[in-house]
Amino acid sequence: MGLARKRQISLSDTRYYHCVSRCVRRAFLCGEDKFTGKSYEHRRGWVEDRLLFLAQVFCIDVCAYAVMSNHTHVVLYVDDKKAQRLNDRAVLLRWHKLFKGSILSHKYLQGERLDEGQRFFLNKEITEYRNRLSSISWFMRVLNEGIARAANREDNCTGRFWEGRFKSQALLDEAALMACMAYVDLNPIRAKISKTPEESAHTSIKRRCEYAQAGKQPKVLARFAGSPRIHMPKGLPFELKSYLELVELTGKCIRTDKRGYIEQHQAPILERLNIKAENWLKLTTQFEQVFKGAVGKERALDMYCERATLKRRRNINNSKALLA
Repeated sequence: MGLARKRQISLSDTRYYHCVSRCVRRAFLCGEDKFTGKSYEHRRGWVEDRLLFLAQVFCIDVCAYAVMSNHTHVVLYVDDKKAQRLNDRAVLLRWHKLFKGSILSHKYLQGERLDEGQRFFLNKEITEYRNRLSSISWFMRVLNEGIARAANREDNCTGRFWEGRFKSQALLDEAALMACMAYVDLNPIRAKISKTPEESAHTSIKRRCEYAQAGKQPKVLARFAGSPRIHMPKGLPFELKSYLELVELTGKCIRTDKRGYIEQHQAPILERLNIKAENWLKLTTQFEQVFKGAVGKERALDMYCERATLKRRRNINNSKALLA
C-alpha cells in the first residue's frame, strides 16, 4: 500500500521533491510507437509547455525535468513562503489563470463592494487557493489532467491516461538533490535517444545549456545560486558551471562505448558534498531503483521519519553506503 501523500511531503524537512508520472500500461506519451508507426513526438511539447507555465502560476519552482516516451520526471521546489506573501488579489489572479473561480472572486477582482458575509466566504476561498498554490499534489494534478484530456481527445478515446498516483520522493539534503537532478537530466542519454545533454529535447538540461551559452539562466527554472553560505539567496545550492560539467562528465561515463570514472579533481562538487566518486554513477543511473521514498543522508532521514511517524527507514542502508 502506498504511503499517504500528506505523510510523504513534509516541508519542515525539505522543500525539494522528485515526482514521476507514468502512463497507464506503459502506453506511449511521446515518441514513436514501433508497433503502429504512429508518432506522438509532438506531445512532449505539450508537457514541457504546460509544466513551465504552471511554474509561473504556482509558488513551486521547477529544478529539473525530462519528458520521456511514457513517463515524466520533475524535481520541484515548494516556495510556500512566497505563497504566504502574496496578497489576496494576487492569489485570485493566479488561480483564475487555471480555473474559473467563483462569483465572489470575480466580484472582488472587478472592484465590487462585498458585504461582511460575502467577504467571510471569499476569505475562506482565498485561504484554500493560497494553500493549493504551494501544493505539489495540486501542481501535478493540474499538469497531468490537462495532458490526459488533450491526449484522449487526440486519440478519440476516454479513460485513464496516467497511473492513479504520481510517485514522489523527498530530497532531504544537497547530495540527494544533486544526484536526483543529474539522474533526471541524463534520462534521454541513458535511454539512448540523445547523445549529449544539449541535444536532449524537452529536458531542463537542454534549456539550461542554451541559456548558459549567452551567460544567462532561464527564468522559468529554479536558478543556481552558488555554493551554500550563511546568507544564502533563494536558488539551487550549487554553481551552474560545476553542475553542467558534472552532468557532462557523468554522461560520458555511462555511454556504452566508453569506460570511464569520475576523478575527484574533475568534479570538486562531489568532494564538497562528500559523495565518493565510485558511488556517483550508481546514484545517477539507478536513483529510482536504489531509493524508494525519501532520500538523504542518515541524520536527515532519521529526522524525516520521526516527523512523518514512519516506523521503518526504507533507504537507510543505501543512504549509508552511497551518501555517507
